[in-house]
Amino acid sequence: MHDLVIRGGSIVDGSGAPRFSGDIAIDGGRITQVGGTAGTAQRVIDASGALVTPGWVDVHTHYDGQVTWDPYITPSSWHGVTTAVMGNCGVGFAPVKPDRHDWLIGLMEGVEDIPGSALSEGIHWEWETFAQYLDALGRKPLAVDVGTQVPHGALRVYAMGERGVDEHSVATPEDIAAMAAELRSGLRAGALGFSTSRTLIHRGADGKLVPGTFANRDELFGIGRVLGEEGHGVFQMTSNHIDMPAETEWMMALARETQRPVLFNLQQIDQAPDLWKSLVARLDEARAQGVPLIGSIPGRPAGVLYGWRASSHPFHFHATWRETAQLPIEQRIARLRDPQVKARLLAEHVPIADERAAFMLRSFNKMYRVDAAAPNYEPAPHESAAAMAAARGVSPFELVYEWMMADAGEGLVYFPIFNYSYHDFSHLHRLLQHPSTMISLGDGGAHVGYITDAGLPTFMLTHWTRDRSRGPTLPLEDIVRRQTSHTASVYGLHDRGLLKPGLKADLNLIDYAHLSCDAPYMAYDLPAGGKRLLQKARGYIATLVAGQPIYEHGEPTGALPGALVRGRAA
Repeated sequence: MHDLVIRGGSIVDGSGAPRFSGDIAIDGGRITQVGGTAGTAQRVIDASGALVTPGWVDVHTHYDGQVTWDPYITPSSWHGVTTAVMGNCGVGFAPVKPDRHDWLIGLMEGVEDIPGSALSEGIHWEWETFAQYLDALGRKPLAVDVGTQVPHGALRVYAMGERGVDEHSVATPEDIAAMAAELRSGLRAGALGFSTSRTLIHRGADGKLVPGTFANRDELFGIGRVLGEEGHGVFQMTSNHIDMPAETEWMMALARETQRPVLFNLQQIDQAPDLWKSLVARLDEARAQGVPLIGSIPGRPAGVLYGWRASSHPFHFHATWRETAQLPIEQRIARLRDPQVKARLLAEHVPIADERAAFMLRSFNKMYRVDAAAPNYEPAPHESAAAMAAARGVSPFELVYEWMMADAGEGLVYFPIFNYSYHDFSHLHRLLQHPSTMISLGDGGAHVGYITDAGLPTFMLTHWTRDRSRGPTLPLEDIVRRQTSHTASVYGLHDRGLLKPGLKADLNLIDYAHLSCDAPYMAYDLPAGGKRLLQKARGYIATLVAGQPIYEHGEPTGALPGALVRGRAA
């Protein structure tokens, strides 16, 4: 008798092969049969009319702190994620000297917009080295599996002290040897790789760039070679996008030398809307040479959500908004409803000298209302604040004000920063079919006052395989593959991502016809009452980890079968 049988589902096994009908049997947390008719079981789940897929493997999250207090790492697990990889973008919480706890919290707060007060209250430090951090995670109760990478920011300061913080400091050979030794120890303990940030966007709460942003070739290769020597782990890099043509030169050299996957964020930017094409050409070149260079891409624009409760909005610098700063948020919104206050707010003309801030807060041609009933992430140009305001004969400020005042002041405005220069998803359609790209950048657990892209796995199915109206869709089987066996294999997690006998029984049962993402909303459920944007999903019948349902019909079961995933040399 089997432990569990999932009976009669439409199986999309994660390989990219056409779906087929049949049963799945599970014993001891492993899959023992796929297809055909399985025998009796202690429990049978009727999957008639449902899709059965592997659990999603999300390789770009920032739950490094949250995982220490939230076994479900919400909201990712709401969207069928059964394995999450943390430690991206060069930020994390290990290794760390005891006197650097607050500094690491400030770094994460600034770079990833996670409330420092929540991290300070939620994290209970039980480690110094990265190996000790992994051991601490291994003792935590978890509903899903988590793995993590050694972050450059923490590693550099651990090895170099205050010198490592200085963005212009040059690591000495001794510094590089110390970083390499700690990385080696972390990899042998099970780290899934190393991550770094070279973007000028990433700054800590003190305004300083992430340590390692300007690391030279000696430092990058001195660290990266450890991956090749140990025979496992990825090199993940968050780039300053406009600089990627030059960056790919050393990245290709590192990938060629180490034969380890080197990943970079491949995104379309408004400053150079066609630059992504040259990066695709570089991926083609690398692939032809057998060099494991991979472009990490999202399935929808990386952007922000503006609202009165969010971290920012187009009125952020207006005096009328700022003078309410000491009031609770509900009182601030109530005050803005006063016609006189509203008139004063709209009458203010606030020049913004900073070019990036001006782009973020004044690009009304790329701001769109978030429909609370059905969020649309591929809106048409005529739906922008600029176009709709012109049609009504009002200022875009007035229109955005109205949008944010909707739903009792909880209205949101969508601003796609990256990947929307063409005002559609035509380039993403191409990138999602390229053999050297990987679905990534959902940023679960991060930028919590600006975005909630942890729902990306659900969106990939609903938009790309079923609902897209402004261009062609993509095959369901391939979108499932790209979120399961493909992401798992890049990170060397060969025991999951496929519905195949002998592999880990991480699965999703999905009511595909009714699968949907709810509208984002602001919650205040982090430690110390910290706020975060969340987005729920509908249509997941069940999510299983190691053969145990952790959710059924959207409700947690209380089972905690998750574990720390430790990488190993092939």
